[in-house]
Formats: sequence, structure tokens, C-alpha cells
Amino acid sequence: MRPRPTALIVDDERAIRRLVRMALKQQRYNVIEAESGRFGLAMAVEQRPDVVILELDLPDIDGLVLLRRLREWSQKPVVIVSERNQVADKISALDGGADDYLTKPFDVAELLARLRVLQRSLPGIPDGPLLIEGDLKVDLSTHEVTLKGERLNFTPTEEALFYLLVRYAGKVVTRTHLMRCIWGTDEEERVRELQVYVANLRGKLGALGGEILIRTEGSAGYRLSLAAPHVRASVAASV
Repeated sequence: MRPRPTALIVDDERAIRRLVRMALKQQRYNVIEAESGRFGLAMAVEQRPDVVILELDLPDIDGLVLLRRLREWSQKPVVIVSERNQVADKISALDGGADDYLTKPFDVAELLARLRVLQRSLPGIPDGPLLIEGDLKVDLSTHEVTLKGERLNFTPTEEALFYLLVRYAGKVVTRTHLMRCIWGTDEEERVRELQVYVANLRGKLGALGGEILIRTEGSAGYRLSLAAPHVRASVAASV
């Protein structure tokens, strides 16, 4: 059985949140809610929902700002459900990364139909394990990582960092991108914290064939170096 998808509703209208929540739960969604933009961003970072339903008129920050912040690190679907009904607003939202746009008042059945279309268009998650190198196995379905047959145990932050590097294996991932994905901010004080977590991961991963897996690329960021170009499955799922 497929795991139930999680939807995040970001809207300051309690009645709207209740209406959408009830409809989504009937469709077997797990539902989380936020009444402000900042809280919504924090929930998105912490819970990693499969879809975000977003109102643009929020009490603290503009929804378009929140949308841009989300798109800095996430490609999960975002559906705008807003009182703004001008064409310029719709164009700004769609150009800013929204996947669909509904204006209030709206039909819940139409929202659910559009969510079904988005779910069908999502890239599939690879079946079975992803082998990066002979001694390192990453199972995307169970989030188990084994090194030379021994399971590695990560803290939640270490796990988030590791899977970001796995997703971009062989490519440089900037410190800014990593911090925004993990903590939702790239404030300067997080740099040292990121360095500590990278060091922790290196200690757990150790060395394979004399090659350190996580390489520092100058002042830009980090790269998960492949000791051998043998990959069984591609990392297609969005982080």
C-alpha cells in the first residue's frame, strides 16, 4: 500500500482550512495547517509535505514571497487558492513556480481534481536500492543506509543533509542551498553548524577505497564524490 501523501494548507481563514482539510482527509491525505506565511515555511521545512495549498494574502508575508522561498529548495507541487483574481496575480504566481491557481470562491471538487492531475504528473520514486558504490548502499524506499553491510544511523539533520547530497551526487551543492533546505534559512550562524554536520557525516561514512565521499569544493559547498561510476537507479525524486 502506498504511503498517504501529506498536504500543507497555508491560509489565515480558519473556515477555508477546515473545508479543505475535510475534503483532503476523505481522499486519504495527511493534513497539516499554518495560519501565517512564516509558520507555513517552518512547517514545510520540518514536515516536507507532498503538496502545498497556498493563499497569497497572508497576515505576515506575501504569499508570492513564500512561494519563492519554497522554490529555492523544493519542487513539490504548490497550488494557489487565493482571493486575488487579477490576471497579473495569476501570471506572477505561475511564473514564480506555482503549479496551478484557483480563485476564491472555489469548488472543492475542482481542487481535488487538479491535485489528482498533479499527482499523476509527479516523477516516480525509484524501486529498490540505489547503489552509489560497491560498499555503500542507499535504499530509498526504507531510508536505510548500509556501509560494508553495517547499517548507519543518522540524526534527522544528518539524514536530511545526506539525502540532499545523494540527490545531487557528483555535483557541487552550495552551502546556501543546503542551509535553506535543512533549516529554511541561510543565516551566517548556520554555516558553522553545517560544517559540524558535514564532519559528523564524514566520520560515519568513513573512507571507501581511500576516497573521502564528501568533498569540500572551495567556498562554494560540498559534493558527494562517486568512487566508481556504478549507479543502479537514478535519484529522480525531488527533495
